[in-house]
Amino acid sequence: MRQGKREAMSDEAVRLDNVALRYDSAEDVLSGVDLILKPGSFTFLTGPSGAGKTSLLKLLYLALPPSRGDVSLLGRRVSALKRDQISALRRRIGVVFQEFRLLDHLTAYENAALPLRVQGLRASDYRADVEELLRWVGLGPRIDANPPQLSGGEQQRVAIARALVNKPDLLIADEPTGNVDPEMGSRLLRLFGELNRRLGTTVLIATHDLTLIREMNAPVLRLQHGLLVRDIEFGGEAV
Repeated sequence: MRQGKREAMSDEAVRLDNVALRYDSAEDVLSGVDLILKPGSFTFLTGPSGAGKTSLLKLLYLALPPSRGDVSLLGRRVSALKRDQISALRRRIGVVFQEFRLLDHLTAYENAALPLRVQGLRASDYRADVEELLRWVGLGPRIDANPPQLSGGEQQRVAIARALVNKPDLLIADEPTGNVDPEMGSRLLRLFGELNRRLGTTVLIATHDLTLIREMNAPVLRLQHGLLVRDIEFGGEAV
């Protein structure tokens, strides 16, 4: 995959200061979360179901504002940004959802290229790069297939290609291996690691899969009842 020109980044890719999140209930889903991720870091986020992992990720890809506290991404304090600045910031963030969210009437290529098309770029300017990216994730022979013709693992790789097509400065993945077998999960994890090494992308992966965590020598954060425990030393089931 070609390396694109990257915007200058601060010394913090992610910063949360005393962040809390509350939905309709009176109880905080997240409470007093402080977090700093350095540019180019690779980090796992784990914790039991209902601990707040998905809620935390939603804050980081700007799907929700915090109930209190400050969120800064890629050197920008989110609460101080105007709408067009938030849109520009979102384009620097790649997201892999638990659900693939592919459009069945589009081919693998068209799904992967969709973020570039939405930006109004010409297909002639990006087709070669998108095709190269799909080959990089092992989908070269399936580039013209529609999602219903693809296996679950192939669909997940299309979703990953779509998240990477902008060469994001920050990649957020929510249980990205939950719908694939262990072999494919390991392969996808290696793809994220290569993205991190080759482009310097900051990667945060939420997962409950301890086998995958064991494969990477990376920090592990744990959420428990909306509270963040930092810098867990991996020790099997204790994570």
